[in-house]
Amino acid sequence: MRTGSEPVTARSALRARLWLSVWGAAWAVFGTAAFALVGRPGWAAACGVLWLVTVVDMAVILRHIRQGPHYQPGRDVPPYRPADTRPPPLRRPPQHRHP
Repeated sequence: MRTGSEPVTARSALRARLWLSVWGAAWAVFGTAAFALVGRPGWAAACGVLWLVTVVDMAVILRHIRQGPHYQPGRDVPPYRPADTRPPPLRRPPQHRHP
């Protein structure tokens, strides 16, 4: 949904996100191997989970890249429902009644 403040030709930086994901996956594999060799199974497991997250992220990114650009509404489509032009109803101030 358009909010009206973004450019019409806005695109996501998917290729930069892909390369950052590859970089993170490489470090996660290195960390998993290094911690496994040193004898730190907890840290090795944490790096292994991080590696799985980066692989899933890469799969999502590649899917989005393969989908190509999505439909973007043109300038004639309003970003939100136009405001109501009627003035708000007038309210009377409360009247105080004394006994």
